[in-house]
Amino acid sequence: MNFLLVLLLAIGLGDYTPEPEGPIALTNARIVTVTGDTIEHGTLMMQGDRIIAIGTDVEIPENATVIDCTGLIIYPGFIDTGTQLGLVEVGSLPETRDARELGDFSPQMKALTAVNPNGVAIPVTRVSGVTTVLTEPSGGMLPGQAALINLHGYTPAQMYAGFEGMILSFPNTGRRGRFDSRSEEDIEKAAKAAMKKLDDTFDSAALYHRIDSSYHASPEVGRRPEYVPSIDALLPVLRGEQDLIIQVNTAKDILAALAWVEKRGFDNVIFTGLAEGWRVADKIAEAGIPCLVGPVLAVPTRNSDRYDKAYRNVALMHAAGVKVAIRSGETENARNLPYNAGFAAAYGLGKDEALRAVTIIPAEILGVADERGSLEVGKEATLFVSDGDPFETRTQIRHVFIGGYHLPMESRHTRLYDEFLSRDPGLKKHSP
Repeated sequence: MNFLLVLLLAIGLGDYTPEPEGPIALTNARIVTVTGDTIEHGTLMMQGDRIIAIGTDVEIPENATVIDCTGLIIYPGFIDTGTQLGLVEVGSLPETRDARELGDFSPQMKALTAVNPNGVAIPVTRVSGVTTVLTEPSGGMLPGQAALINLHGYTPAQMYAGFEGMILSFPNTGRRGRFDSRSEEDIEKAAKAAMKKLDDTFDSAALYHRIDSSYHASPEVGRRPEYVPSIDALLPVLRGEQDLIIQVNTAKDILAALAWVEKRGFDNVIFTGLAEGWRVADKIAEAGIPCLVGPVLAVPTRNSDRYDKAYRNVALMHAAGVKVAIRSGETENARNLPYNAGFAAAYGLGKDEALRAVTIIPAEILGVADERGSLEVGKEATLFVSDGDPFETRTQIRHVFIGGYHLPMESRHTRLYDEFLSRDPGLKKHSP
């Protein structure tokens, strides 16, 4: 029995190498801390899941594993604040999609419980330097709760990176696209009905909150409200304990969302999407609502717009004073987050701010900046080592660490590349 167990473990683990017990030192590197000065010819040392030292005069103990990073650059892991990574495997196969539930309201559903740690796109993404993502449910007005996950772990709980937020798909008050042939009257009627549905839901939640709070304040005289999972799940939002992430894109809808948030008195709100955020950036900045913007690699929303408006969106919003993080809006192509940031950098944001928009800014917006988003002693050892600017396609990522684990630079892409680089079809060779 023991022999069989060892054999099965050997087969399952393959080339797995356990992490060294001592610290790991990355030496002779250029260290881009993001929140502090860039360190030339420095050493970053980690032990367990923590960064324990950074600098030019770090003392390396004898039991340390040393990785020489001469000519290489260390960055904090990139954070993508808008994906369905881990929830969707093959878009055309319903059996591999677990991002949505039936019905218009399912706020009690948690994306974290549906994450597949063995998703093929996960290693594809992390070997590109994207180590952490916000994976979102979809479908309906309140589809559930998004979860921030690290792209390493055997279970969803091991991948959890410290944040869950309630998703609200704000009602569309205009046409749904170029193929929407409804009359203006029908569009307006549908928009009013959707807003009434949204208000009725939050009115019910507010009443539920008052009854529940009254009961817990005086259980001897109060009465516990009848348990309604979809309403009960909204209580943390109403109490300010959980952020409400509002998906909204057009300028008209953004203004409507701003008015709705003000009417409701919410101050724990994040906007996401913002395809036309640049049009009303001053209003967003005035409201002080942080934004997860993207994709940047997109076409303009209106035929009359310049070709580069989507590329400039983040820069224009940042210039107006909006706190902006960059999201890819992708699933299997979340690996392209660095190139979304690269385009934003090239079209007005600048390289330094673009780097912040995929590291420390999303960490601050999601309330996890004490753990990730920059290279600092005490923070989680989630980082990557590259041979150049990660926003450039020619750059190669050499090492990836997530929570202190040195991960293999292997994915389905690398395996296919290796296979077809020296393929042998197995055909017999015949002499002429």
